[in-house]
Amino acid sequence: MSNILCIETASTNCSVALGVNGKVVAVKEDYDQGYSHAERLHLFINDILKDNNLELSNLDAIAISKGPGSYTGLRIGVSAAKGLCFSLSIPLISVPTLTALAYQVNTLETKGEFVIPMLDARRMEVYTAVFDASGKQLEDTSAKILDDTSYSEYLEKGKVYFIGSGVDKFKAICQHENALFIDNKMPSAKEMVAIASAKNKISDHEDVAYFEPYYLKDFMAG
Repeated sequence: MSNILCIETASTNCSVALGVNGKVVAVKEDYDQGYSHAERLHLFINDILKDNNLELSNLDAIAISKGPGSYTGLRIGVSAAKGLCFSLSIPLISVPTLTALAYQVNTLETKGEFVIPMLDARRMEVYTAVFDASGKQLEDTSAKILDDTSYSEYLEKGKVYFIGSGVDKFKAICQHENALFIDNKMPSAKEMVAIASAKNKISDHEDVAYFEPYYLKDFMAG
């Protein structure tokens, strides 16, 4: 039995999931437009454990969404995950935020095509990466300034699914017939479960003392 608690705080969605042997057995999240991580994260963790008759001591690992994303959100999530790992002496697993977001697209329906997750950054900028339908990452995570020619090399090859909080920015300037926009989706801890389980099986763990979120860009006060 392998119990992994997954924590996602990189966007406005405060999300916690419990994975047992690689399967999602419980999820609690606040899919709202405002940041509620400081108020809700530990409540969600306690609720999930209580609802599944588990104690913190029954956890085998903690998985955290590593970023990029909200500076404050990432700090809250990583601090909570590291604190739990220290106190319980269990491994810390990091999951790239954009990888988990891309998993929300049904790969069976997009075979041979592309998935591009994008998280809203400043102005016309997004945090993004490119994946094929099998989940293989084709482009490194980057901060990209969008224009009407962005991703043309993929759009000319076939259908491209765009997902995440940055979708509205690109939808407003992209008219290509192969662009398919999945609205109102944020990173969720649900998609972290399978990724974290696979990493845990090969002991792909982080150094709890030195792990830091992947901010991608320096913090800028709003």
